[in-house]
Amino acid sequence: MVEYSPRPDDAARRLVLSNRVGVAAHEEILRRLSIRDDAYVQSILSQDWDQTEDSGLDGKTHALVRLGALIAIDAATPSYMSSIESARNHGATADEIVGCLLAVMPAVGSSRVVSAAPKLSLALGYDVEEALSWFPG
Repeated sequence: MVEYSPRPDDAARRLVLSNRVGVAAHEEILRRLSIRDDAYVQSILSQDWDQTEDSGLDGKTHALVRLGALIAIDAATPSYMSSIESARNHGATADEIVGCLLAVMPAVGSSRVVSAAPKLSLALGYDVEEALSWFPG
């Protein structure tokens, strides 16, 4: 695969051309990501954590999708904490947050979900390991 590295003036020219020919926003995003438009990627990465405008998703969905991604990469507990805070700030319930574990299991596998469950639990303020210690056996 040949990597395309756009010149700075190419990005502006492509955007004007895409607007002229009526390219949908999702097509423009897919094109920019597919060619690894570094300026575009950097502009997305430099936005605030809760920035949802470019995604086209509402705040709660955006936060839950990010949570699903954290489960998929087996993130550390602190990463879950900020994502859960964002989800809660956008009205997500604890049941919806935990539901992300079930939603991603077919895609990421049970090992990732089992690994993520105690981390997600701690980030929700529930120490599942402590709770399990109360059960015999």
